[in-house]
Amino acid sequence: MKDRKPVSPTPPADTTAKRGKISASLGPEIQAKIGTQLRAYYAGLIEPTPDRFVELLRELDKPGRKGPSE
Repeated sequence: MKDRKPVSPTPPADTTAKRGKISASLGPEIQAKIGTQLRAYYAGLIEPTPDRFVELLRELDKPGRKGPSE
């Protein structure tokens, strides 16, 4: 048991990683599925914007409004 050689790390299967070029792509069906699942997940996390906050944002977007620096 004492005569065991140290295990050397195996080289990565993709040698382009060594040159700084990592190429990965997903098919459009997989991208669409991931997008759908992420939207569903995050939709459950975001609460509706309070009406008062929406009103304030509309006021800020009105043309001709003078800001604090004007």
